[in-house]
Amino acid sequence: MRVVIQRVSRASVTNDTSEKRSIQYGLLIFLGIETNDGPDDIAFLTGKLARLRIFDDQQGIMNLSVIDVKGELLIISQFTLLAETRKGNRPSYIKAARPEIAIPLYESFIRSLKSTTGLEVQQGWFGAHMQVELANDGPVTIIIDSKN
Repeated sequence: MRVVIQRVSRASVTNDTSEKRSIQYGLLIFLGIETNDGPDDIAFLTGKLARLRIFDDQQGIMNLSVIDVKGELLIISQFTLLAETRKGNRPSYIKAARPEIAIPLYESFIRSLKSTTGLEVQQGWFGAHMQVELANDGPVTIIIDSKN
């Protein structure tokens, strides 16, 4: 599993039917799921996301977690995070899990993040075309791969 995390002052996602979900101060999490991912990857990433100290304390030092600041979370599935670009100019997505594998893992990831953080979690629509808007705060962007 691979995540791209952005600390945001606000973020939203809208689908083709104009349904919108949004958060204020917190984390926007793009999630890519590989074919060989499983419960261990979910446990590792949700634990890391809950404890990751990337929010400023009173001295302006990144020393607080999303739990500490009572932030909000928005998760968006994004298979393109797993693009293989070594050969040619057209990315290959061979590592990305098919929906029958990815959807249960995506849903489990969301449940695990809710229970690990105790925070409200908003989510995009798996496999849908979406428009994402965000205000990256910092900017702070971090990439974590559960296999590394």
